[in-house]
Amino acid sequence: MRRVPVWKWVFIALMAAGAYATYLRAFHGLGAVTHLSDQFPWGIWVAFDVLCGVGLAAGGFTLVAVVHIFNIEKYRPILRPAILTAFLGYLLVVLALMFDLGRPDRIWHALVMWNPRSVMFEVAWCVMLYTTVLFLEFLPVVLEKFNLQAPLKLLHAISVPLIIAGIVLSTLHQSSLGTLYLIVPHKLDPLWYSPLLPLFFFLSAICVGLAMTIFESWHSSRAFGRQLEVSLLGGMSRVLAVLLSVYLVLRFMDLSRRGAIGRIWEPRIESYLFLLEVALMALPALLIFRGHTRRPAVLYAASVMAVFGFVTNRLNVAVTGMERASGVVYLPKWTELAVTLAIIALGFAIFRLAVQYLPIFEETHEENRAGNGAQAEEDYLLTRA
Repeated sequence: MRRVPVWKWVFIALMAAGAYATYLRAFHGLGAVTHLSDQFPWGIWVAFDVLCGVGLAAGGFTLVAVVHIFNIEKYRPILRPAILTAFLGYLLVVLALMFDLGRPDRIWHALVMWNPRSVMFEVAWCVMLYTTVLFLEFLPVVLEKFNLQAPLKLLHAISVPLIIAGIVLSTLHQSSLGTLYLIVPHKLDPLWYSPLLPLFFFLSAICVGLAMTIFESWHSSRAFGRQLEVSLLGGMSRVLAVLLSVYLVLRFMDLSRRGAIGRIWEPRIESYLFLLEVALMALPALLIFRGHTRRPAVLYAASVMAVFGFVTNRLNVAVTGMERASGVVYLPKWTELAVTLAIIALGFAIFRLAVQYLPIFEETHEENRAGNGAQAEEDYLLTRA
């Protein structure tokens, strides 16, 4: 009897827990499945599933800009995986909203009931439009698989407007997620509230987009036996280190300008979590600046820390920074965590299936060199024989 890998049992368990939580949410409402209240209406489903989910998918527009706008063609081999990650990320954000919205059946109302003065209106439209753009950017992969040349030529003909639309839309709503919190200056802790929140959200999204590209490239190389493109990822990591440094410098300059920098040293949970967030973003930059970019383990460790630093920041903004003013302590119910973990597991599973059955990865420079080297060795052995 064939042994089932442990990770498959974990996946089944997460899906079962998520299915049970989904049943509770659908038939018994938010109260049966969350610890949300009128005092604290936004929990982990907004903090992680939406704020983090949208940011973690930022590698798509970042790589599209690098390859098509800045014309840095050497990064083209990792463009498709980044677009796939972004597309899945946005689809899963929409799925998460089905749990979080009080009336998910009315999600379409933003299409016909316009409120241009609402930041949420702008975010809703940008997410819907950008998800459509990502679908069209990813569609050529499917068309190539089935050799459908006519629609493929049509998509190539409109690729430039799609690229421009994707970058503009993603830039707008990545920053607008930060704009959401500008309306609560007396509720959000001064360590995170700032008039520059839209800029900070945008910069950190670019950082985590690069980190996620390194992360998924490392895992894909191990899962599918591919050559890791260390030279490309090393160059990307150096950009990541610079952007992380710029982000942190701006954060501390802003804290100093607002007179809030002294709050960092106050003995309270907010200060400790702020320092954790900073450490998780500063350490990857230090590792990369020390010149270890040729070592895959270091690249992977730096990307993981940067991702966790980003997640910590978003959780701090949406949860930690809002708790004290709300007067309640919010701890997610296990069913809230079950939904979130099930969505993450589903994303990994779909990514694996897509890579397995679709032409996601193009042949990289290092795979070319490895293949040419192997061919040369084979020719040499034949001549010797």
